[in-house]
Formats: sequence, C-alpha cells, structure tokens
Amino acid sequence: MQLTRRDALMLGVGAVALTALPMPARAASTEEAIAAFTGGAEVGSGGITLTAPEIAENGNTVPIEVSAPGAASIMLLAAGNPNPDVGTFNFGPLAASQAASTRIRLAGTQDVIAIAKMQDGSFVQASAEVKVTIGGCGG
Repeated sequence: MQLTRRDALMLGVGAVALTALPMPARAASTEEAIAAFTGGAEVGSGGITLTAPEIAENGNTVPIEVSAPGAASIMLLAAGNPNPDVGTFNFGPLAASQAASTRIRLAGTQDVIAIAKMQDGSFVQASAEVKVTIGGCGG
C-alpha cells in the first residue's frame, strides 16, 4: 500500500481532531457513587462498624475492616481518591458473617466511607478519617 501525501495529511488531521475532543468519561464523585449504590434512598447510621487506622504512614497499603451483621452488601469508598470506588462486598444467604477486610490505596488524608445495604433494603453508613503521611496515588 502506498501512503500518499493526501493520506498522510488526512491521518494527521484525524489525529489532531481526536486529541482535541474532550474525554467522555470522568471519575464519579463520592456522592454519585453513593446515589448509584443506594438508588437515592435515605442512608442511616448504626449497625455497621468500620475499622481504619487513625494515621497511615504509607498510603499504598492501608488496612480496612468493615462489619455489618445482617447486610446483603457493603460498599467501600475513599472520598479523596481520583476514583473513589474501592470495592463492593456481596454476601449470600450462606455467608457465615457479613464482614470483610482488605488493604486499600489512599491518595492522602481523607475519609473512608462504608455503606451497607441491609437485608430489609435499608442503608447504613459509617466513616473514618485516615491521616496519610505519604500518599499512595502519586501524592
């Protein structure tokens, strides 16, 4: 295949046009993620326990534990991260307990939020502020 000057010019114009277009997707905010998980329902408090360190020396591996007896699913959010969604844990009817523990990456000092969807369809929330001395998301 021969690449003519006209073809090269059209490829160049196409590349410039592609880079000038705005990015169609952006990271969802914390409020949008909560609204998507709850369907806009009222979120209460109590019935969920979130355990996070008060100070994390390194934001790359911050241990988090969450427990909500009677929950169908639990969503974790890191409000200050570029993408706040950390993960969602779903529990079936044969789950021995409705608890999870993981290590997450935090960009800096921020709130970690846990929202549980209970078996009756209600939602409860807990949050904890974690002070990060060295950010884990390029901070």
